Amino acid sequence: MKKDYYEILGIDKSASAEQIKKAYRKKAIEFHPDKNPGNKEAEENFKLAAEAYEVLSDPDKKARYDQYGHAAFKNGGFGGGGGMNMDDIFSQFGDIFGSAFGGGFGGFGGFGGGGGQRRVKGSNLRIKVKLTLEEIANGVEKKIKVKRKVQAPGVSYKTCSTCNGSGQVMKITNTILGRMQTASTCHVCGGSGQIIESKPPQADAQGMVMADDAVSIKIPAGVADGMQLKVSGKGNDAPGGNSIPGDLIVVIEEVEHETLKREGENLHLDLYISFAEAALGTSKDIETVNGKVRIKLEEGIQSGKILRLKGKGVPSINSYGSGDLLVHVNVWTPKTLSREQRQFFEKSLTDENFVPHPEKSDKSFFEKVKDMFS
Repeated sequence: MKKDYYEILGIDKSASAEQIKKAYRKKAIEFHPDKNPGNKEAEENFKLAAEAYEVLSDPDKKARYDQYGHAAFKNGGFGGGGGMNMDDIFSQFGDIFGSAFGGGFGGFGGFGGGGGQRRVKGSNLRIKVKLTLEEIANGVEKKIKVKRKVQAPGVSYKTCSTCNGSGQVMKITNTILGRMQTASTCHVCGGSGQIIESKPPQADAQGMVMADDAVSIKIPAGVADGMQLKVSGKGNDAPGGNSIPGDLIVVIEEVEHETLKREGENLHLDLYISFAEAALGTSKDIETVNGKVRIKLEEGIQSGKILRLKGKGVPSINSYGSGDLLVHVNVWTPKTLSREQRQFFEKSLTDENFVPHPEKSDKSFFEKVKDMFS
């Protein structure tokens, strides 16, 4: 079972953004590869701390984790840092370490690239994926075509002469307190430590071209409208021979169902029946997210009756089972009558069987609403 992110960083859910950052820095320094050479357990703890920080430092991811736990990011490498490697960690969170390991984040234990060279990560891409209610309820694999920036074939890079491949330039300033040394990102190479040596004519100034890429996305059952999933390494490439691609952020867009209405993990269906069906009882085929099922309506059923079909709703993304399907029975009143029908109902006005006699077990509309939301 995966360890709780808050437990990994040694904080509670009420921790502020600054406290989360401070806790991560403490863990990162404690388990840093330079302090624990050859220690596989320390390396694993280092990765876990980075994974926890990636989620908890992002307000959207943190909110999803607080609601759904690890299940919010399961299947296909979505969401949190599952599968993060050292390059990902140093490229994304290197600034957290500050000067604890010589400033910057290149060349840590051989993970950040040779010669202190910085690993630049490409920008993320964001797309919307439309899903039907059936796809959401059952999970689906979508194959989509994404336009993203990739390094042009034949492009080559060389070490930046301005920063000598470090990605940073040092500046020394004389102050009343003495000489102060500060580091800033190299303005020539953008921090990659490399500049273009040669590129094909169709490439842009950074040696990049646009390309179509087919991406397969496994979407777990139970996702909701607006939820974001992450496909690692399917964003834009970054320039340089030592760079890593960004990520593809997938935003879920739920297509409204024609008859079923979703409320969290529960589904609602309005079922209309005639006076005759209500009086005599009947069987009806109704639609669910897993096909049609037949339900039986007892004779004398009242309009407003709610039938609950257990487990016929949407699965919990946190693997806590499925919601229910609530069928709302509505007795349809005809708007036009033939002469014979009118005569029948006129005779029924004084018939004892047609006079309303609600029983105590027949709940009022407000009681039904209260029950539904509880």
